[in-house]
Amino acid sequence: MTQAPARTDILDLARDQVLRGGVGFDRDRMLDVLRLPDSRLEELLDVAHDVRMAWCGPEVEVEGIVSLKTGGCPEDCHFCSQSGLFASPVRAARLDIPSLVEAAKQTAKTGATEFCIVAAVRGPDERLMAQVAAGVEAIRNEVDIQVACSLGMLTQDQVDQLAAMGVHRYNHNLETARSYFNHVVTTHTWEERFETLRMVKEAGMEVCCGGILGMGETLEQRAEFAADLASVEPDEVPLNFLDPRPGTPFADREVLPATEALKAIAAFRLALPRTILRFAGGREITLGDLGAKQGMLGGVNAVIVGNYLTTLGRRAETDLDLLVDLRMPIKALGESI
Repeated sequence: MTQAPARTDILDLARDQVLRGGVGFDRDRMLDVLRLPDSRLEELLDVAHDVRMAWCGPEVEVEGIVSLKTGGCPEDCHFCSQSGLFASPVRAARLDIPSLVEAAKQTAKTGATEFCIVAAVRGPDERLMAQVAAGVEAIRNEVDIQVACSLGMLTQDQVDQLAAMGVHRYNHNLETARSYFNHVVTTHTWEERFETLRMVKEAGMEVCCGGILGMGETLEQRAEFAADLASVEPDEVPLNFLDPRPGTPFADREVLPATEALKAIAAFRLALPRTILRFAGGREITLGDLGAKQGMLGGVNAVIVGNYLTTLGRRAETDLDLLVDLRMPIKALGESI
């Protein structure tokens, strides 16, 4: 009786297909990675770091974000304390243009090359678009930094307006796997988000698209999510980890274990070998200082410094000092990763 050939080890396959060939893993291979035992975590992180170095290099892109309009959002994203439908402590507020410019200046002082203007809305109205236009112009006149936006779902006309303003990158997260989306959001669809991303890409702006891990999705759905993102071909993927916020439907969810979070970081790098993979919200509560270092050595090549929209981040200096310790240079304005 002929013996069946031994199955190739998933990390040996990663070294061959992703590290040497630059071809990202599909959903099934991603699932194999996510199912690796904790005893192989260090080996997995090493492979993911090698992939990052081979296809992206050692540079790290640093970004700051600020909210132009906070709270009062009509959507029901179950993780978000900015929804006006939940009894969360976040109250609606708007930022004026001088404050926006000052935030961009402070962000640039950290060495950041990207500054993202965010608004808690389903999509922008005329007033908000006018504010964004004024803000982008004011920042471009005073600060040497690239401007990104995250304003929810867009019409084709709004996409064209943002492109004409010189917006460098547009963030619109798919948030989670398509099959799990209606467990996270019910006031709009995954397909509506995907359509905005399609228009942004066709308009020539860079696409920033990621989501949040640890919202109750299965490992199968986490692998599906990575495949969904790969189909978008984003320039950047921000990886957030659920930080349960008071008053939201996910307030009582448990924080994702650090080992699962690190496996996910490495797995997403193996699915997206050439993409900017950014540490974003929730990494502090999920990983702590040691985990942040492991993540940077496990595939991550970009960070948001300072605070997030409704949660506190690490001090910018802490992240910048870590990059120095790891001998990872900050990407200069105009360089590509």
